[in-house]
Amino acid sequence: MKKITAILFGASLFLLITLRVDVVHSIVPAADARTPTASPQEPSRDAESDARIKRIENGLLPAATIKGQAVQTMNLAKRMKHYHVPGVSIAFFADGKISWTRAYGFADVAIGRRVTPETLFQSASISKPAAALGVLHLVQEGKLSLDEDVNLKLRSWKIPENEFTKEQKVTLRRILSHSAGMNIQRFPGYAAGEPLPTTVQILNGEKPANTVPIRVDTVPGTIWRYSGGGYVAMQLLLSDITGKPVPQLLDELVLRPIGMTHSTFEEPLPKNLWSSAATPYREDGQPVKGGWHTYPEITPAALWTTPSDIARMAIEVQNEYSEKSNKILSADMMHQMLTHQKDNWGLGFELESPEHKLRFSHGGSNEGFRCTLQAYTEAPGQGVVIMTNGDQGWNLLNEILRAVSKEYGWPDFQPQEHVLAKMDTALLSAYAGAYAVTGAEKPTLVTLKGSQLYVQTDALGPGPQELLPESDERFFVTSAPLVFDFQKDEKGVITKMILHSDFQTIEAKKIR
Repeated sequence: MKKITAILFGASLFLLITLRVDVVHSIVPAADARTPTASPQEPSRDAESDARIKRIENGLLPAATIKGQAVQTMNLAKRMKHYHVPGVSIAFFADGKISWTRAYGFADVAIGRRVTPETLFQSASISKPAAALGVLHLVQEGKLSLDEDVNLKLRSWKIPENEFTKEQKVTLRRILSHSAGMNIQRFPGYAAGEPLPTTVQILNGEKPANTVPIRVDTVPGTIWRYSGGGYVAMQLLLSDITGKPVPQLLDELVLRPIGMTHSTFEEPLPKNLWSSAATPYREDGQPVKGGWHTYPEITPAALWTTPSDIARMAIEVQNEYSEKSNKILSADMMHQMLTHQKDNWGLGFELESPEHKLRFSHGGSNEGFRCTLQAYTEAPGQGVVIMTNGDQGWNLLNEILRAVSKEYGWPDFQPQEHVLAKMDTALLSAYAGAYAVTGAEKPTLVTLKGSQLYVQTDALGPGPQELLPESDERFFVTSAPLVFDFQKDEKGVITKMILHSDFQTIEAKKIR
């Protein structure tokens, strides 16, 4: 996913960037865990693929480069160690089939269990487009409507009406495209042993739910704003309409028709699958306390799966878009799914800008799991799925994604090139200080060490990152696709810092 998911300055800036980088050293070995022979479900290895994979493994790329300086490529095993990411699993697909898969490192460090192509990972928010396929199938059957008020068919609970819903209503089209005006971006899940709420308790924010009530707090249809909360309302709608448990329904409508035999929406994860599931790890390489979290928020977050199964889903989307298949949707309905609804979002997938080659994508971020799906609709219909079991997986998977993009000549995911400017070091002290964003737990710190500025924020890890000048107002880091603009008042005193990604702009006020 190009723009989705990483946390900067806390949850209020969850969607600012896709990279969070730590300068740390892992205690976890990052051995190659790929199996010597392909399993029956996986593609056979060939010399051309092996050569490409080798270049990718040794060609990971940074987020930003400096004009005139050589680009320093990186090794996958070393970057896994650097980011405390124990395990990685990758599936690459093209021409309607999975071309190759590779698995690296450990699914469970303590017992030495290695990742294989069949290891299950939490796909987190990639659950959303998978669920959207099932919803659109019901729309296609006439059981649901994209554009009617969802309250007309919700039975066991209704979205509370308020001043925002007087004229504009919450519809499936708006929920699927994150424009329904509903709150809650993501869910933290529930640790082992914690009681699990019902769907209605989640919607009402009632104990044992650990999130606030899901409500409309913006006029539906007016803005794009990522909302897992809307998908929970959709989850209840699915069970109300069909009378079936949502995991069973999505298995029948989506997983089985596509052949996603290593996938389940069941929560908690059935015990017979525990030995196949990856253990999640924190930023410091320690396992998430109590193991993986459980997500009763089924449609936005609960899908356990493999990169190969997500690749199969993407291939089915490609085939239906090009009228080669109709296992889930007709070509007409699939074209609706991959049509821009609000900003760069279709019905369940993020889409590339209209003027670019059509790419559909989604990322996922659960506790201790990070993953991404990127796929093109045009021939040869290439795409990749990368899944990791570490909180710093965003950092790693984006470096892998840039290497894949370079290897296959994709138009996207290229490092941003910056021109390094010369600055009078005597002026640098004016930039140093603490910068705060409303709602953030800790300020961002800009410090001067010798003749060099550094920035330190949770999004870039516990250590400071070098802040490099493009001008006396604009700076950048090589570890993330971010630029930092410093603004002065009429007296020439720096009063704020504006952070830009290709997705969002955030203002940080200088407080000291």
